[in-house]
Parts: sequence; structure tokens; C-alpha cells
Amino acid sequence: MKKLTWGIAAAGLAMLPLAWLGRGSAPAGAEDLSGMERYRVARRDLRTTVKASGVIKPMIGAEVRVGSRASGVVERLHARIGDRVEKGQLLAKLEDRELIARRDQAVAALDASRAQLEFARSDLGRKRELFASRLIAPGDLDVAERTFAVARQRCTEAAANLAYASTQLGYARIRAPISGVVGSISTQEGETVSASLAAPTFVTLLDLDRLEVRAYVDETDIGRISIGQNATFTVDTYRDEAFGGVVTAIYPQAEIRDNVVDYVTVVAFDPPPAHVLRPEMTTTVTITVERREGVLVVPRGAVRRGTTGSIVYRPRGNEIEERAVVTGAHDDSYWEIVDGLDEGDTVLVGRVSAGLEPSR
Repeated sequence: MKKLTWGIAAAGLAMLPLAWLGRGSAPAGAEDLSGMERYRVARRDLRTTVKASGVIKPMIGAEVRVGSRASGVVERLHARIGDRVEKGQLLAKLEDRELIARRDQAVAALDASRAQLEFARSDLGRKRELFASRLIAPGDLDVAERTFAVARQRCTEAAANLAYASTQLGYARIRAPISGVVGSISTQEGETVSASLAAPTFVTLLDLDRLEVRAYVDETDIGRISIGQNATFTVDTYRDEAFGGVVTAIYPQAEIRDNVVDYVTVVAFDPPPAHVLRPEMTTTVTITVERREGVLVVPRGAVRRGTTGSIVYRPRGNEIEERAVVTGAHDDSYWEIVDGLDEGDTVLVGRVSAGLEPSR
């Protein structure tokens, strides 16, 4: 028994220097590289993006408040909220008895003026024949010509009055100026509307096929945004669906909210056939600033800041090698390596253990 105990002790003393040497020289063991992973440098596509919050809004002309240019009592509403209407479709009708009476009165006045005009024209023709035969004085011919001119002017005025009365009668029927969906109704049947100062709103129409995203891009990122860049966005109601669009405008005037300076960036998109997007939906927008294809990349956790620039750590035998690199574009996960590494090289990702001394 004593010999066995001494043999175990001797073996332990023999291994002690080796263990101590392993701890002091390099991170060869898993204990020294705890928290670090090895990554083999490879090529992949890299997409640099800018993220922003936004909201869906109607394009200019896609939201129309339809009102009346005539005053009167609302006799009938032909639309309900959510109805799909086509351009020219009847939305509402005002009581038009008074307007019809004015139109009929204008028709009668025009008929009378036309009769007077025909009489004046015939009288002028006879007076001209009599004057040619020297049977009347020149003054009688002048009177006939003035009478004809006045009758012609009155006939023109009567025609204009009829056109005005017909137009006013047409205003009693409110029709959709665009195709779209009824978003709101502001007037009810039986209400009296007055168009003396401003046209009262009957309904609000929305063209859901002409919507856009207004993204609020931070002032630190707006310098990288330009018209024509591709973008994607998501909405809360369709969390798993990403919709594509294109940057079409950048507002020059900033919007300041809670001391945060943002610039509105407009993203146009085609309406998705399988989903319904609505105004005021909140969006999360991702704008592609740059796209790099087939470039060398390493995880962002592999790149560190050295005394003279960016560095990475590489395993070299029982030591860690510090390697200076030149970085390029990046996304949320990777850095592009322009110089300093080759495809297939291995780098360390994560926190370097305390006490390790990388070789230089």
C-alpha cells in the first residue's frame, strides 16, 4: 500500500511542471479560450443597411375629401364606410326642387330670348330691303340693327344663365372624383349643408392602391440615403412578411421630435396582392445602402480596435497572433475584410481571456 501511494504522488509531481507550463505560455487548452470561437474566413454577400421607423401614408391625391358646392338638405347617401366606389359613382344627393325650378326658369328665358332674336332678325331683313328701295330713312334701319344686336346679346345671356342653372343642379349630385374606399362619412341624411363659405365634406375617399411609406431616418444616417435605393419594410399585423419598395424622395426639411432630428424618406411600393395595407400603419424600414457580393467577411465580434487600426486574433499553435486588417463595409453581423486575411484563415471570435498575451 505505501508503494502505491508514493507512486501516485510521484506521478502527480511529474505532471505539475507541465500543467504550470501550459498555463503560462499559451491558450492551448479550452480553459484559456473559454468564451471564444473559431471562425474560418469565407466569402459571402454583404448588405449594408440603414434601419428606421416609419408610417404608411396616402400619396398626394390618394386621399380626397369629397364635398358639395351647392347648399341644401341631404336627401340620400349612397355610400357606407368601407364601401368600394368607382370614379363617377353617385355618393350623395341633395334636395333639388328649387334648383330644378331655377333651371326650368332659365330654359323659359332662353326660349323667349330666342323668339325675340328671330323677330329682330326678320325685322332687320325687311328694313334692309326697304332701305335699298329708298322707302325708309337711314335712321329706321339703324334702329332695326340696334334692336337685333340687343336681342342677340340677351339670347347669349339667357344661354349662359341656363348653363349656370344646369351646373348648380348637377352639384346636387355628389359623385366620386377617384376610385377608392370610403374612409369616413361626415354628413347624414336630413342635414342641411351650406356651401357659402367652404364646401362641406360628405365623405373621405382613400385609394389603397396608392400608398407610400414615410420613414424617419436619423440625421446620422441620412447622408447615406439616396433616391433609387431598394428598401424593405414590415408592419405589425403581418410580422412574417417583408414588403419591397424603392426610395423616391427625401424631404429637405427636418422633423424634430423630443430633440431627435429625423428626415422623412419616402419609400414607394406596389400594393401587395395577398395583403391589405392601410394608412397610419407603423412600419420598420430597412434601406439597402450598399451591396457587396462575394467578399471576405468575418463576424463583427472578431474585429477589435488596435493601437494603429483594426485587428483580429488568430490561433497560432499554442499562442494567439494579433493580425492587422483593413475593413470595408459591414452589416449587423459581419465586417468585410479588404486586406490582412485570406480565404480559409481562422480567427477568434469573442472575449480574450484575462492574462493572455497575444504575440505580435
